[in-house]
Amino acid sequence: MASREDKEAMFLEYSELLNSLDSGATTKITVNNRRLNKVDFEQTILIPMAEDGLDKYRKEYNKMLLDKATGANSIVQDKYVTVSVCKKNIEEARNYFARVGADLISHFVRLDSRCVELEAEERLRIFHDFYRTGEETAFHFDLKQTMRKGHDFKDFICPDTFEFEKDYFRMDDRYGRVIFLREYAANIKDSMVAELCELNRNMMMSVDIIPVPTDEAVREVENRLLGVETNITNWQRKQNQNNNSSAVIPYDLEQQRKESKEFLDDLTTRDQRMLFAVLTMVHTAETKEQLDNDTEALLTTARKHLCQFAVLKYQQIDGLNITQNVDDLLQSHTARTMLANSEFIIMLNQASTDRIELAKPLNISDLQMSYITNVGAGQGLLKVGRSLVPFINKFPRNTELYKLMTTKFGEV
Repeated sequence: MASREDKEAMFLEYSELLNSLDSGATTKITVNNRRLNKVDFEQTILIPMAEDGLDKYRKEYNKMLLDKATGANSIVQDKYVTVSVCKKNIEEARNYFARVGADLISHFVRLDSRCVELEAEERLRIFHDFYRTGEETAFHFDLKQTMRKGHDFKDFICPDTFEFEKDYFRMDDRYGRVIFLREYAANIKDSMVAELCELNRNMMMSVDIIPVPTDEAVREVENRLLGVETNITNWQRKQNQNNNSSAVIPYDLEQQRKESKEFLDDLTTRDQRMLFAVLTMVHTAETKEQLDNDTEALLTTARKHLCQFAVLKYQQIDGLNITQNVDDLLQSHTARTMLANSEFIIMLNQASTDRIELAKPLNISDLQMSYITNVGAGQGLLKVGRSLVPFINKFPRNTELYKLMTTKFGEV
């Protein structure tokens, strides 16, 4: 058991790792529970026989290792960090990933962990073992041969059949379901993630992280704080008009002001970063009944930590793609719906169809809707937590700041 000092050191190092993420890239942290590949296990973990008179001890120890693995339903847990970025050419991308890879390895070393880069075949095997449970030892893939024959790598990893229902899917003879974290507690403990990943089933838990540039984050939080202060001033003015000058500021307004100030301090004085984060999970089972029981167990675990998971309805295929592919996070309607449950969102002028889609999940009133309807540049709504605050952030056209920030082609 680590001491309190060791835990604090690990937490600070992990925070430094998150703060080091490039705001121009997206990062996915994945915890993968997979069925044990017995052949690989025997080749990489078990002690080989040496015929030196000591093999009986080796056999006994190997049996202990096998029994321990089997006792956990043959499930082992792997953790991955996936970084995606857009670059002009392959050389820029290679240089970028070389630097990021070295930084990640350095951070994990300080966490007493080991981080290694995966080859293409290793990445494909992760998906093969997930999609084709029970066929782990049957994975054989030769990239050069596949390219020469004109085959698609998907032929080697995808299940034979996929069927998507309202709130679950089937792949071959197995059942699966995608859920996402809809309601967050004020503070989330690492013990919740550990408990969620204790399920002895094939499953993937993914946390997609999109860093926000610090200057942009500071500017928006300052605007949010200004909006909260304005609401408090207006409330106090009404109380004074009613000869109620001794009235105490409502708790929710006071709490919004406190949280905004703390958030701003984190960004400006504590060198913290603002991050978008979306947590999704996909888990599979041999029967529909077992799948439902496992889903309820996951929902119960989240509720115990004051969080709430939700099952994606009629969007299981999109959710599965998001869990597997970072790029889809920014393109899928489902992903945008899940991002709507993030703690921080900026909404500028919206098309009519987009306003309708945004209104329901974010509980935007008709009055609030007017702040993103046919408005000019620099105006919109800011969502932080459960609060929606209108903002105006305009710069005179004759200033250098306007020239720097304008996105109008004719003015660049």
